Order: sequence, then C-alpha cells, then structure tokens
Amino acid sequence: LPLPPKINEANILKAVLPEKDVDGLHPANTASLFNTATHAGTEKLNWKDFPSIPFHTPCTPQGCIELLDRIGCEIEGKNAVVIGRSNLVGLPVAMLLLHRNATVTIVHSRTKNTEDVVKQADIVVAAVGRAHFVPKTWLKPGCTVIDVGINSVDAPGTKRGYKLVGDVNYEEAREVAGWITPVPGGVGPMTIAMLLRNTWNSWRRATGASKKE
Repeated sequence: LPLPPKINEANILKAVLPEKDVDGLHPANTASLFNTATHAGTEKLNWKDFPSIPFHTPCTPQGCIELLDRIGCEIEGKNAVVIGRSNLVGLPVAMLLLHRNATVTIVHSRTKNTEDVVKQADIVVAAVGRAHFVPKTWLKPGCTVIDVGINSVDAPGTKRGYKLVGDVNYEEAREVAGWITPVPGGVGPMTIAMLLRNTWNSWRRATGASKKE
C-alpha cells in the first residue's frame, strides 16, 4: 500500500486471510486492534507482549512501540501526540499507545494550535509525510520523538541529487529531545523486523508451536 488508483484497496485487503495478513491491515485485524476490551467479561490482552496478541498488528506502529520499550520509555500515564491520522500509521499507533495507557492526542491538518498541542507531549510520533514539519521549538525538552516520516528533498552536489529526511528537523530536534530516531535507519528497519515477527507468529499459531520455538 498504497495501491494504484484503479485497484480497489478494500477488496484486496479483504481477499487476504486475516490469520495470514502479516501486514495487519485486514478489516478483522483492524477491528480487533480498535477493541479496547473495557467491558466486563472481555479477555484482557497483554499489550507489553506482542507475540501473545492473537491477531496481527500493523508493522510500523508495532515497531514504534518496540522502540519505546527498548529504550526503557515508560508509556503508561504519559502524554503522547501522534502527528498524522493515516490508516497505515497514525490511527493504529495511537491505538497501541492507548492500549499501553498513554493519554493520546492525534494532530491532523484541521487541528488548531498544533504547536501548543505538540509542546505538551512526552512522546511524539510524527507520521505526516512532510519534510521537517516539526521544528525543535515545538518539542518539550527531554521528550521522546519517533519519526516515521521519510521524505525526499533536493541535495545539490550529492551523487543522487537528493537525500531522505524525516517529518522532524533532526539536527534541530536532537538538541531538545531526550531520544529521537534518525531518518533513514530508525523506524524503517523496525518495520522489517516486525514484519518478520508477524510472519513467525502466523506460523506459530498455525502449527500450535510455543513462543519459544
């Protein structure tokens, strides 16, 4: 994804069996992700243990949470701001943060006073697809920044003539943030790793193997 305009995206996603949907985009997997299971009698899932989740979650959002966990970032109770509301990243990563008991705000093109909203964030996930959209002046000192964006900008004098940058102005933001992911080399490799994890989980569920196998 995204697919060419002449192809019906919904039909393609529905054609994949949910248990084999290692991208985590089938409507059934999406519905499971958006079920907060807060009512009585509902099975509680351990969102700190992705292999125990009985359905596939999207790879890039899952990778964002994995990065937060690996650096020891405490998600519960933190103010998290997700910049962008796409089906691929913005909405699912917001739900994953909510499952981990963060207080989540989604910033989008119609949000008023975006800078003021982002300044309140302990965790910022930028997934808007606009080069250097977030300057350091928007960031709370010591915050954790996960930059999902990957944008091509002109770079005269280089071999390729362009370079890849994120949605956050990395060189500025690194002076303020406690943690920040680079672009490229940050979220991208984690997306691949989570795709492999989902593939392994798919095999494990199909064969009845334990998590140790």
